[in-house]
Amino acid sequence: MLITLLLFLLSAITIYRACEYFVNGIEWVGHHFRLSQSATGSLLAALGTALPECIVTLTALLMGQAPAQQQLGIGAALGGLLVLATLGYGAIGLLLCMSPTHRIMDRAVLRGTARDQAWFIGIFLLAVLLGTLAFPGKAWLASLFVLVYLAYVRRELRQIDRHEAPLPEPLRLDPHARIPTLGKVQLQTLTALMAMALAAQLFVHQLESLGELAGLSPVLAALLLSPVATEMPELMNVLLWVRQGKYRLALANVSGAMMIQGTIPKAFCLLFTPWLLDDVMMASSLVTLLAVVILWWGFRREWMTAGRLALAGLFYLGFCGWLIAS
Repeated sequence: MLITLLLFLLSAITIYRACEYFVNGIEWVGHHFRLSQSATGSLLAALGTALPECIVTLTALLMGQAPAQQQLGIGAALGGLLVLATLGYGAIGLLLCMSPTHRIMDRAVLRGTARDQAWFIGIFLLAVLLGTLAFPGKAWLASLFVLVYLAYVRRELRQIDRHEAPLPEPLRLDPHARIPTLGKVQLQTLTALMAMALAAQLFVHQLESLGELAGLSPVLAALLLSPVATEMPELMNVLLWVRQGKYRLALANVSGAMMIQGTIPKAFCLLFTPWLLDDVMMASSLVTLLAVVILWWGFRREWMTAGRLALAGLFYLGFCGWLIAS
C-alpha cells in the first residue's frame, strides 16, 4: 500500500514536470511552423496528450477478445471523453475564477470553441447511435471516424490568428536563445512527451491498484479511475496554460483532445469489438453529450463565463455518485 502511494505521487509529479517542458516546447513547435494558437492547442498539444488514452484503449482491446476485456477498452474510450467534457472544462473555469484578469473570455475564442463542440456532438452522437445497433459490416464505419478527424485537422490548419501572438516563454532547453533552433525544440518536446507517456502509464497502474484496494470493479475502474489518470496530461496542460494567461490554448487543447478521442479510439472499438453499449456505458455517453450540448449552447450564445464553465465539473461528480450508488 505504501509503495503504491509513493509511486502514485511520484508519477503525478513526473507528469506535471514533463507537461511543463511539453507545453513550452509545443508552443515553439507551433511558432516554427507558423500555426495559429488554436491549431497548436487542438492539434499538436492534443495529439501528444491524447496518446496515453489511445494507448490504454488499444492495449485493452488487443490483449484479448474476451467480452470483459472488450468492455474495459470501451469503458476507457468513453470515460476519457466524460472526464474531458466535465473535469477538463470545469478545471479551466475554476482556474479562470481564481484569475481576476481573465474571467471574461474573448468572443472569438467562445465562437471557435462552439464550432469545436459542434463537430464533437455530431460524431459522438453517431458513435452512441451505433452503440445501440448490431448489423453486418459495422466495422467498416471505423474509416468514417478517421476521415472526420482528418477533416477536422484540415479545418484547424486553415485557422489564422486575428492578432499576432507573442513569443512563447524561453525554451527550457535553451533559455538564452530568443528564437531556439527547431532541433532543440523538437528534442525537448519529444523527450517530455515520452516522459509524460511513461509516467501516465505508471499513474494508471497505481490508480488501478488503489481501486482494487478500495473494492472497485474493473468496469468502475475503467469508467472512473483510468480516464482520470490518462487525462492527467490534458489537465496539467490546462493548469499550466491558464496560469500563464493562455486560456485560448487551454480550451483548444481540451476540445482538440475530445475530437481525437471521439474518433480514433472509436475507430479502434468498431474494428475490434461489436461496439454495443451496456446501460452504464450508455449513461456515461448521455452525460457526456448533455454536458457538451450545454457547453456548446453557452459558447455559441457567448453566455459562457468562468463561473458557469466551472460548473461543468458537477456533471462528473453527479455521474460518479449515481454509479457508486447504483
